[in-house]
Amino acid sequence: MSRCPPSCNFVHSFLEDGEFVQITVEDEGRVTGFVSRYGDGASDKGAFLDQYFKSGKLDGNKLTFITETVHAVWFEFNGTVERGEGKNPRDEAYYVLKGTLIENSSDGAKKVSSHAHEVVLKMFPKKARS
Repeated sequence: MSRCPPSCNFVHSFLEDGEFVQITVEDEGRVTGFVSRYGDGASDKGAFLDQYFKSGKLDGNKLTFITETVHAVWFEFNGTVERGEGKNPRDEAYYVLKGTLIENSSDGAKKVSSHAHEVVLKMFPKKARS
């Protein structure tokens, strides 16, 4: 993943079925992207939310990103990009993101709570181009 031409995209699974994280690797290891997930708060339960990266970096195989806050929730990822069980670049899990995903939330009194998850996020298979 770190040896791709500028602006290559990768889409990986996220926490629940139907959720995903899209990562674009740009010049000098800069990473942009977003998390698309289902809301779980009282006001957004079941709604599909996009949370764009506030910052992101790929240094060798070390990946970090922090999302913007949406409905008082934001995510931080600190981990690695590794070869997965996929046999060729178009297979599911050709690359995986392994690391710690921290889900942060803030209540009305601005009190922040954080929950860390050890995750393995599998790359979605790429469709063949016609």
